[in-house]
Amino acid sequence: MSLFTGLEAQVRENEPLGPMTWLGIGGPARYFIEPATAEALKQAALRCRENGLGVFVLGGGANLLIDDAGVKGAVIRLNGPEFARISICEGQIRAGAYFDMGKLVLRCVREGLSGLEALTGIPGTVGGCVRMNAGGAFGDIASAIKTVQIMTSDGEIFTRLREDMAFGYRSSNIAGKFILSAEFQLSEDDPHRILKQVKEIWMFKKNTQPLSKSTAGCTFKNPRGMSAGALIDRAGLKGRRVGGACVSERHANFIIADEGTTAADVLKLINVIRDTVHEKSGVYLELEIEVW
Repeated sequence: MSLFTGLEAQVRENEPLGPMTWLGIGGPARYFIEPATAEALKQAALRCRENGLGVFVLGGGANLLIDDAGVKGAVIRLNGPEFARISICEGQIRAGAYFDMGKLVLRCVREGLSGLEALTGIPGTVGGCVRMNAGGAFGDIASAIKTVQIMTSDGEIFTRLREDMAFGYRSSNIAGKFILSAEFQLSEDDPHRILKQVKEIWMFKKNTQPLSKSTAGCTFKNPRGMSAGALIDRAGLKGRRVGGACVSERHANFIIADEGTTAADVLKLINVIRDTVHEKSGVYLELEIEVW
């Protein structure tokens, strides 16, 4: 622990990461850090930089597959109270990076604020959703973003305005290592109307996605003008299994991790899917999930 002398209270060694992900699989982090404040995060980040440690930022663990061997560097999770705060003022909501996206959608319903309904049923935290511009068939988070507060690897904190950022399909140009919070510009609306739309989106996803299973969400990005799920389905891969990992029968772009599944099983199945789809349709599928 000499690398983190003075920071022992927030650092653990060889911490299992699987239980912190939606898939529930993967090895340990060499160093696992949970800074309680932005200042503590700065000190930890600087210590990692000084010692040449690679840094991975863990949010809700939704779109993530961790290798069975784990992560050699440092994994930082911003789950302290400072990173899970929320404030509301005149149609604007500021939420910390660790605030749960599902809870934020429901809070907007209660406050009569419209603009984030499209994120219904999408797992993860605000920071992760902003970083990857999370969304789906009903829209994405970028349309509601006003500002994003960021910390660089050397501890500098600054705020980026929406007009200074670029968001694409499951991507953004946010370069700062750590997203601390985001501010959303929403519009006042009837809470009952917002709730009705949220329920409709939730029922659609419940009926078309394996929400009760252990998955990492959509495995692949949709190629331009096409559906990854449809391509996988047409390739005859629904139900295809490698070890404990299998392609969902309900939605082919979801890989289900049954009990005993390893990361190696999932990676092998990903390769089977990619190769088969490429052979059948000529399309090479790009991963949506992150692999550490």
